Amino acid sequence: MSLWGKKLGIDLGTANTLVFVPKKGVILNEPSVVAISTVTKQVLAVGDEAKTMIGRTPENIVAHRPLKDGVIADYRVTEAMLRYFITKALGKSTFFKPDVMVSVPSGVTSTERRAVMEATLKAGARNAYIVKEPILAAIGAGLPIFDAHGHMVVDIGGGTTDSAVISLGGIVTASSVKVAGNKIDLAIAQYIKDKLNLAIGDRTAEEIKISVGSALPVDHELISVVKGRDYITGLPREVEITTNHIAEAISGCMDEMIRSIKSTLQNTPPELAADIMTDGIVLTGGGALLRNLDELIYRATGVPTRVAEDAPLCVAKGAGSTLEHIDVYKKSIAAKR
Repeated sequence: MSLWGKKLGIDLGTANTLVFVPKKGVILNEPSVVAISTVTKQVLAVGDEAKTMIGRTPENIVAHRPLKDGVIADYRVTEAMLRYFITKALGKSTFFKPDVMVSVPSGVTSTERRAVMEATLKAGARNAYIVKEPILAAIGAGLPIFDAHGHMVVDIGGGTTDSAVISLGGIVTASSVKVAGNKIDLAIAQYIKDKLNLAIGDRTAEEIKISVGSALPVDHELISVVKGRDYITGLPREVEITTNHIAEAISGCMDEMIRSIKSTLQNTPPELAADIMTDGIVLTGGGALLRNLDELIYRATGVPTRVAEDAPLCVAKGAGSTLEHIDVYKKSIAAKR
C-alpha cells in the first residue's frame, strides 16, 4: 500500500477544491461546484465544467456550491463532489482505496467534522483524516510548527478567514470568521448595484476583485470596464470601476477580518506574542493575494505581515506532506479526528 498514488491531500474549500498527491504536487484545482438536474436529481457536472454553468443554466439544471462558509451545507452533493475529485486524481487505478486527508476550518463543530469524515469515506477513501486548516496552512507555508515557538497563520479562503497561533504542533488560540473571498465578491456586487445601478453576477465580481481589487485605497489606481444589466432600463450597459471603488466596497469585510485577527492576537500568551512580533504573521489561501492586505493587517495590528509562497496552495501542500509523514503528525491529527 505504499504506492504514492494511494495518498491524497484535499483542501476542501467553499470556492475551490485542491487535490495534492505526494511527489506530484497539486494535480487538481477546480471550483467546488456541482451541476444537478432538478428533474432526475443526477449530478451532471463537477468542478470547472459546472462553474461555467453558474448563472447560465436552463431551469432544469442547478449549479450548487455544496459547502457554505467552509462547512458541508449539502451532504449528498459534497459526497458526489469528493468522489469525482478522488476518482479523477487516481485515474483508472481505483482498485486500491486511497488514504485521504481533508482540511476543515478551525471553527467547525465535532458534528461538522464527522460529516466531512463520513462523506470522505463514502466517496471512496480507505481512511479519512480530518485536520484543521491553519495547521495544514502552516505546514504548507514551511513553518516549523513543532518548535516551542509561536507562529501565526491567517488562512483566507472562499468561505472563512481562519487565524491561529500554533506552537508545539497544536493550535494555542484561534478565531474563525465567515468573511472571506465569497463575502468580498458579494460586497463588490452590492456596491456596484447601489452606486452605479448595475447588476453583475458573482463571477464578474470575482474577476473585478482579482483584476483591480485592493484592501487599501491607492494613489495609482487600476481601472476595469464592467459589463452588466442596468437596474433601471433592464438593458446591458458597461461602467468603469477603479481600485479605490473596490477598497471602499470591501472596507466592511476588511474590518471584520481585522477584528478576528486582533482577537486571536489578544488571546495569545505573552511569550508567544513576543515570537509573533519577531517573526510576523503569515498569510495563506487565495484571499491572501488581495493587493495590500498584508499592509492593511500591519497597519491595524503593528505586526509585520507577509504572504506565503504559493499562498493558495498552502493547505493542499500541507495536507500532502502531513500524509507523507503521518507518524510525525499523529498527535495533531488523532486529536482532531
